[in-house]
Amino acid sequence: MAKRNTVGPASVGDFGSGPWAAARDLIDAPAGSVNIAHEAVDRHVLSGHGGDRAMLWLGKDGTRRDLSYADLADAAARFAAVLAAHGLTTGDSVFSLTGRVPELYAAALGTLKAGMVFTPLFSAFGPEPIRTRMEIGAANALVTTVPLYKRKIAPWRDQIPSLKLILIVGDEAPEGCVALGPAMAAASPDFETVRTGPEDPALVHFTSGTTGKPKGVVHVHNAVLYHAFSGCEALDLTPGTVYWCTADPGWVTGTSYGIVAPLVNRVMMIVDEAEFDLERWYATVERERVEVWYSAPTAIRMMMRSGAEIADRYDFSSLRFLASVGEPLNPEAVVWSEKVFGRPFHDNWWQTETGGIMIANRPGSTVKPGSMGQAMPGIEAAIVERTDGHLRTLGDGEVGELALRPGWPSMMRAYLHEQARYDKCFLDGWYLSGDLAMRDGDGYFWFVGRADDLIKTSGHLVGPFEVESALIEHDAVAEAGVIGIPDEAAGEIVKAYVTLNPGFTADEALERDIRGHARKRLGPAVAPRAVVFRNTLPKTRSGKIMRRLLKARELGLPEGDISTLESDET
Repeated sequence: MAKRNTVGPASVGDFGSGPWAAARDLIDAPAGSVNIAHEAVDRHVLSGHGGDRAMLWLGKDGTRRDLSYADLADAAARFAAVLAAHGLTTGDSVFSLTGRVPELYAAALGTLKAGMVFTPLFSAFGPEPIRTRMEIGAANALVTTVPLYKRKIAPWRDQIPSLKLILIVGDEAPEGCVALGPAMAAASPDFETVRTGPEDPALVHFTSGTTGKPKGVVHVHNAVLYHAFSGCEALDLTPGTVYWCTADPGWVTGTSYGIVAPLVNRVMMIVDEAEFDLERWYATVERERVEVWYSAPTAIRMMMRSGAEIADRYDFSSLRFLASVGEPLNPEAVVWSEKVFGRPFHDNWWQTETGGIMIANRPGSTVKPGSMGQAMPGIEAAIVERTDGHLRTLGDGEVGELALRPGWPSMMRAYLHEQARYDKCFLDGWYLSGDLAMRDGDGYFWFVGRADDLIKTSGHLVGPFEVESALIEHDAVAEAGVIGIPDEAAGEIVKAYVTLNPGFTADEALERDIRGHARKRLGPAVAPRAVVFRNTLPKTRSGKIMRRLLKARELGLPEGDISTLESDET
């Protein structure tokens, strides 16, 4: 990728005043220079905290591995030295395609330490999504494993001319690749951190659009300022906190709040290689005395679906704060978690483009079940509507597009090679999120739906989240996805797809009962006219139900980019 990307409306200053002045106390950046890897690990070692636990890694096979801040600093330096030894230089692009293994974290920190740009990919991606992203990002190096390389990379590796180096986790590598284990063992641990500027590119995360290619979202080193600040303010991360973010680093949450924010705030991270397993998760919380737990609504709803009986066998007294992100958290899940864990999950809202939490139910605040919370300190948020090419700010209780005033450190700086697409995100001095929401009189924001998910039926504007929340109040419903389908009389009618909790049988009687429940809760104009049973709903790996995919399949439309699809309807 280019050494520096175009900085558009989100260009920022030094944040020497206002809320960012206090945030600067959380990092150690000299004037004119900042490097995420230094802030995350090196400065802790230099200040005498190298022996503090940084990570507890839990392998699928039961392996446990403790890493201190000194261990991570050493691994990052050696990884950076390996990159340099193979001819990579400042600004080059390093991709990762692994599971949640310690080498992934060494690669992320080492790439940043070397002044290069890190892009994590989900290991579950197929060959074509991987190739597309590596082409867009002009990948210079890739860190992966032997099985992933052979299945997903080898057939086309020679067709990406920018790709100079493939590092294989472990002690052996296929021909034309380098074994990472021996290379790091032989590398110097004294690699000097590259002096990067605040606006130098650091991270690229890919996010899918409804059509066309995935977007490469560029973030800079100065984003660490907001990661440090929001980790403390929104997630209650303090030195020594036992913290578990369940997100994979292939998703922006797993990097921003699964690597950077916790390490900058000197916590002890739990990293579990395995995928979701209810009793494994509960046992981990109990055994490791997890204090702060950050997860996704999909996982929380799966916990709900399993019932409180299993949870009753575990001790959750160590938990002091629970947070959720990825898809709006239904009110029922908030109430349920307070009963089962003794504390509610605190929902928050942000996007790959914002780089950090923008709206949150913060520690100590009153949680309104179903609300995303209030704007973070220093973040100006509003509800707007577009009128004649300009924006009009709406009042409390009105539904419109959620907009943010640009200027926070973790704001994206570009979409790779797509300046026009980037510029369309900004209008009249606001960043437009594409999400519809409402703000109440107390300053709490309530998610309505994506702008393109809004349903217009018989003169009513219906947000799918409202209908989905009502549906999962029914005892039989585990998850719900709602779309609008064309209707000559009403314009559109509401159609729902649901998965069921154990013990319920999909039949006509249950379908009528669920529709009747929705009519009582929502009224006939808003309630779904039809309910379709599915074993699973299509979701992204960050847990968002892909309503556009439901609609495309219903209407026989192009499905667009589905490379982030985690599960499919059956």
